[in-house]
Amino acid sequence: MAGERDADGRGHLWSPVDSARRAIARSHENIVQSWEGAQFAEPEEPSLGRRLLEYWRIVWKYKWLIAAIVAVSLACGFAATVLTPKVYTASTTIEIDREASDLVGKGDVPSVEQGARDAEFFETQYGLLKSRSLAVRVATSENLASNPGFLRAMGISPGQDPKATLAAITGFLEQGLSISPVRDSRLVVLSFDSPDAALSTRIVNAFADNFISSNLQRRFNASAYARSFLEQRLAELKARLEDSERQLVAYATQQQIIQVGQPAAGKDAPPQSLDMTNLGGTDEALTTAQTNMVLAQQRWRGTQAAPGLAAPDILADPTVQQLRQERATLEARYQELRKIYKPDYPDMLQLRAQIEDIDAQLNAASDTIRRSLQTQADTAAHQVAALEDRVSKLKTSVLDERRREIQYNILQREAETTRTLYDGLLQRYKEIGVLGGVTTNNVSIVDSATPPDDPSKPDPAHNLFVAGATGLGLGLMMAFLLETLDQAIRKPIDVENKLGLAVLGSVPLLERGMQPLEALADLRSPFSEAHHSIRTNLAFATNAGTPKVLALTSALPEEGKSTTSFALAQGFARIGMQVLLVELDLRNPSQHRTFGASNRVGASSLLNGDVRLRAAVQATDWPNLFLVPSGPLPPSPAELLEGPRLAALVREAAELFDIVILDGPPVMGLADALLIASVATGVILTIEAGRTNRTQARAAIRRLRRANARFLGAALTMFDARKTPYDGYEYTYEYDYRGDGRTLQPANDPAAMTQRRPRQVSPTA
Repeated sequence: MAGERDADGRGHLWSPVDSARRAIARSHENIVQSWEGAQFAEPEEPSLGRRLLEYWRIVWKYKWLIAAIVAVSLACGFAATVLTPKVYTASTTIEIDREASDLVGKGDVPSVEQGARDAEFFETQYGLLKSRSLAVRVATSENLASNPGFLRAMGISPGQDPKATLAAITGFLEQGLSISPVRDSRLVVLSFDSPDAALSTRIVNAFADNFISSNLQRRFNASAYARSFLEQRLAELKARLEDSERQLVAYATQQQIIQVGQPAAGKDAPPQSLDMTNLGGTDEALTTAQTNMVLAQQRWRGTQAAPGLAAPDILADPTVQQLRQERATLEARYQELRKIYKPDYPDMLQLRAQIEDIDAQLNAASDTIRRSLQTQADTAAHQVAALEDRVSKLKTSVLDERRREIQYNILQREAETTRTLYDGLLQRYKEIGVLGGVTTNNVSIVDSATPPDDPSKPDPAHNLFVAGATGLGLGLMMAFLLETLDQAIRKPIDVENKLGLAVLGSVPLLERGMQPLEALADLRSPFSEAHHSIRTNLAFATNAGTPKVLALTSALPEEGKSTTSFALAQGFARIGMQVLLVELDLRNPSQHRTFGASNRVGASSLLNGDVRLRAAVQATDWPNLFLVPSGPLPPSPAELLEGPRLAALVREAAELFDIVILDGPPVMGLADALLIASVATGVILTIEAGRTNRTQARAAIRRLRRANARFLGAALTMFDARKTPYDGYEYTYEYDYRGDGRTLQPANDPAAMTQRRPRQVSPTA
C-alpha cells in the first residue's frame, strides 16, 4: 500500500499508522523526562518473618553439611563417653563460722582469723582445705600408704620408696578434692573423685574431720605461744619503763625544764615552757602594733598628700565640719547681700571678716590634725621597735631552751612508748588467761558423705547433648559462613538484596536439548510465561507505561540478553505493537542468525552514514516485528557508537515504531554498552543465575549509572527454581490448562526459521 511522502519525496514505510506513531513519539519525550536522574533506592529492611525464612532457607540449603557435622560430633561424644573411666564422687557439707578468737590482736601474734575481712577469711579457709599439709594429714590418719586397694587404684606399687609413695598419695588427694562454697551462706561442700565409691566417701569424710582437728590444734598452739611470748615481753617492758621514767625526771631537774600546760595546737602536742608562752603573747602584740603602725603611717601620708582640707581625716573631724558649715552659711549670706550692696558696704565688710576668721580657724584645725596624726605614727613606730626587741630576746631564750629539750623529748617519747606497749600487752595477757581454756571450734560438719550409687563421670546424656549442641553450632556457623562467602546471584531475592534492583522476572532454565525458539513457540511453556511476565512488568516501570526505547545488556557475555531481547520483541509484536529489534553488539552479533537474516547492511552501516534507516530495516516472519542486524563488523565499535548518529538512529526509530529494543554487548571491559544505555529510555540488566557474582554485577551497575543509564530492573536468566526452595518466592510459571498448549508458528516449523531468508523492505513499500 502506498504511503505518504516525506519532504524528500520518499514514502513512509508504515504510513497507515503514522499518526499513531507520531503521538507515541511525543509521549516518548515525557517518558524520558520522567526518568531523568532516577535512582533506585536500596531495598527496604526485611521484616522479622522474612529474615527467619531466609535463615531457614540457608539451613535447608546446607542441611546435609550440618547433619554431617552433628553426626561427627555425636560420634566423638559417644567415643569419649565409652572410653572415659568411671569416676565416683562423694560429698560432705561443713559450716565455717566467721567468729574467731582474737588472741593477741593488732597483729602482735599471727592468727588465722585476725583482722581479715569476710572474703579474705573464707578464701583463707578454702586455701587451708586445699593445702598440702592437710592432704598429708589425711594420708597419715587413714594410713593410705599401707592400703593395697588404694595403691592399686592409683597405680602405685607397694614396694616403692615411702617418701615417693607419700608424695604420690598427697598429689592424688589434692587433685581429687574439690571445694564448692554455697552462695550467700557459710556452708562449703567438699567433694572427692576416685574410681571407687567407698574410697571417695572415706577420704572426703577424713578431709572434713582432719580440717576440724587441724583448726583446733592451730588455735591451741596459738594460745600457748601467745601466753609464753607475752609473759617474757611484759617483764622486759616493765624494766624498760621504770628506767625511762627515772632518766626523764633526772634530766628535767638538771636542765630546769618546766612545762606549764598544753599548747593551742591540741592535746597531742608536747607541753609548752614559760619562755615559749611569753613568746607567743609578745609575737601577737607585735603583729597588732605593726598593723596599727601601718595604719597610722598611711593616715599621715594621706593627710600630707591631700591639699588644704581635702584629707579624709580632716574632713571627718567634727570641729572642721562645724566650721565649714558656718563658713558656708556666711558665704551664702554674703552672696545674697552682694546683690544689694557693694563689697565696701559695712555689712559686707563685716561678713567678709567673719569668713576670713573661720578660714583661719579651719587652717589651724587642719594643722592640729596633721600634727596629731604624725605623733600617732611616730608613737606606733616606737612601740613596734620595742616589741621587736622583746621578741628577739625571747626567740633567743626559746631556741636555747629547745636545744636543751631535745634530749628531754627523746626520753619522754621513749617512756610513753614503753608505757603504751606495756599496757597493751598486759591487757592481751589477761584476755588470753580467759580464752586459753576455750575449745569450741568455728568449723562443724553438717552432712557426712555417703557412698554414691552411680558414677558421676562419664554422663552419657550430658556428653551427647554437649556434642550434639556443639556440632549443631559448628554446622550452623559453617553454613552461614559459606552463605556469606557465596557472592553469586542465584535467585531473584539476591538481585534485590545484593544489587538493589527490581526483579522484572526470572527466566527458567530450559531442559537439556530444548532450544529457546522451541520453548518460545509454546505460548504456555514456563519459558514463554517468564518473558510474558517481564513484558507485563515493563508496562508498570514508569508512570507513562512501557518505555519507548529499551536497551538490554549484561555484566558478562552469554548471559541470555540476546534471547531475552528476541523474546520481548516477539511478545510486544504479538500484542499488535510495531517493534524494531536493533542488534548493537558490533563485536559478537547473534540476532541475524536467530532470524536467519542477511547481515550485509545493518547498524554499523547506519552509524557510518552509508544507508538510511529504511534501507537497514528487515521484515521478519513474525508480524509487526522488524530487525536491524549488526551489519559488517567495524574495526572500532566504541568509536562508531560514540558519534551522534546513534542518538539520531534511536530518535528516528522511536518515531516510526511503537517499541525499539536495543540488543547491546556486555558491560565489563567495554564502553559500547555505556554508550547504548545513555540513549535508551530504560535499561534492563540480564543476569545469569549462579554465574554472575555480586561484585561483577555491582561493577556493571556502577558503570551504567555513571553513564546516566535509567534502570528498569533486572531479568534473571537460566534460573533453576528447584535449587532454591523455602525462601518465600514462587519462581515457576507452570499451570495446568487441561489441554495442549498452543504454539506460535510463524511458518510451518519454528526450527525452519533459521533456514529462511527474510524479505527485504523496499523504501517505497
